[in-house]
Amino acid sequence: MQDFKDKVAVITGGAGGVGRAIAIALANDGAKVVISDINDKKLEETTAELKAISPDAMGIRADVSKLDSVLALANAVYEKFGQVDLMFANAGIGAGEFGNLWDYDDNDWNFSWNVNVWGVINSIRAFMPRMTACKNESHFLITGSANGAVVKMPYTPIYTATKAAVQSITENLYQQCVMNGFTVKVSGLFPGPHTVATGIFDSSAVRPEELAANPNKPDFGMKDVESMKKMMAETGVEMDVTEPEEVAETALQGIRDDKFWILPLTTEIEDMIEARHQSIMNRTNPEIPSL
Repeated sequence: MQDFKDKVAVITGGAGGVGRAIAIALANDGAKVVISDINDKKLEETTAELKAISPDAMGIRADVSKLDSVLALANAVYEKFGQVDLMFANAGIGAGEFGNLWDYDDNDWNFSWNVNVWGVINSIRAFMPRMTACKNESHFLITGSANGAVVKMPYTPIYTATKAAVQSITENLYQQCVMNGFTVKVSGLFPGPHTVATGIFDSSAVRPEELAANPNKPDFGMKDVESMKKMMAETGVEMDVTEPEEVAETALQGIRDDKFWILPLTTEIEDMIEARHQSIMNRTNPEIPSL
């Protein structure tokens, strides 16, 4: 898919961060953009921003952790436009973790799993039946993370586990689409090559009350990219940051190039991947990745 003009694009988690950047880039390219999010204030703001670019833009509140909500999103989009050409399963959260995996309770695990993993599964269930039934070329892109998909960072065990699961789902979806000859192309987007300046480190604003954080859990002070940069600076490490707009540009170019792995990497991460693969092939003990 080379031209996004008049294509119908749906983006979950589209009101902020990478999702917002993709939405704006697509609107500027002439696409009909529908964003969904659970953050009402940001959804309203970003929808207004998109409508200033394209009158066809829409914002629809949806909770990706609930299948009924994502089905309602899909129904609304198909009722309005009759098709979906680009689906971005992009919604994701961080549970505010940075420490030992036994320091976190069920709510932290369930909050992360419900959004990061079930959000992808629900998006596939809601959109893929109609996308595969259509014979026009379309694209389904899933936002993953190198942390979990290709390396295992020990500092964020819940997030790492969810993104490892997401990568397995993404590869299986790609394989099934190819095996069945569907016209839906599948890609895995890995925001980078550096840590991306988004609010994913602290997702408390969209955390449901029934999965509230334990007030006694460890607080490592990593609420956003700036606090992470400060933490790294205290250890003598200068941290590079990637802006969401760069990720959006990389994502759309990856779709144009029909790439499955939309995976910009630093040399350091490439070395970690190589070390992990060598560990598997040689049956040696894993090396410990470093931030």
